[in-house]
Amino acid sequence: MITIDDFKKVEIKAGKIMSAEKVGETDRLLRLIVDFAEEAPRQIISGIALHFPDASVLVGKTCTFITNLEPRMIKGLESNGMLLALSTDTEFSLLEPSTPVSPGTSAK
Repeated sequence: MITIDDFKKVEIKAGKIMSAEKVGETDRLLRLIVDFAEEAPRQIISGIALHFPDASVLVGKTCTFITNLEPRMIKGLESNGMLLALSTDTEFSLLEPSTPVSPGTSAK
C-alpha cells in the first residue's frame, strides 16, 4: 500500500507515439519515440514487443505514460518514462484515452 501523498507524486500523461521499432537482439523490447508536447520527444523502452509483432501499428496512437520516473538504461538505451498497460496470461491492453486528447495532457 502507498499513501495518497505518494500517489500524488506520480505524473501520468498522454503521449502520442511517433515511431516504434524492435530493439535488436531482444524478443520483448520496443523503442518508442513519444510526443508529450515538450521541447523534444522522449525515448521510452517498453517490454511489449510480443504483443505487437508489427510495431508500426503503434505509430499515431495516443497512450498513457508515467513521465516522472528516473531515466533507466535498458539494453544500452535510455528510457525516459513507462507505458501503462493491463495484462493477464491471456489478455493485453494499452491504456488509451476514450476520447481524443492532446499530447502532454495530464491525469487529474
